[in-house]
Amino acid sequence: MEKTQTQSYVKPGHKTLDLILTSMLVALVFVSTVFLNIKLPITANGGLVHLGTAMLFIASILFGPKKGALAGAIGMGLFDMVGGWLVWAPITIVARGLQGYLVGKIAWSKGSKGNSLGLNITATIVSMPFMIAVYYIGEGILYGNWIAPLASIPGDLVQNILGIIIAIPVCAALKKVPYFK
Repeated sequence: MEKTQTQSYVKPGHKTLDLILTSMLVALVFVSTVFLNIKLPITANGGLVHLGTAMLFIASILFGPKKGALAGAIGMGLFDMVGGWLVWAPITIVARGLQGYLVGKIAWSKGSKGNSLGLNITATIVSMPFMIAVYYIGEGILYGNWIAPLASIPGDLVQNILGIIIAIPVCAALKKVPYFK
């Protein structure tokens, strides 16, 4: 069967394949976060830079808002749960789920399905303030202080910019692979 631009290899009736693909994306985000991270020496909780953000962007651009949201929320939420950041897990689930959804929604808008370089870049940039805002509010609530969370913003920016620098070229290259055309 030849695949056209509007068809998807994961058909609506193939829930098992859809579940497997989503689970693999969650695992890729989790592994990218666990094994490729650096804690920033800004403050006690000045941030963590990892490649999970790049993988979240890649999943959202290639597979859309639902899979992007699930990959980000579950993959990075699991990292928090097993990586010693348990108190952050609910915040991460909301922040990264929202970020994955926004990136996928914008990248897949106007029928582009992640094929528009301009929409992909816009999607990643637009998602950043939302992710940062959720972490800022969550941290403000955790610490009962609205000044301390400001120290995390530079790390969040670095992490997102690094994610964009990696994800955009990777997605452009993968879009040339027949599976993603």
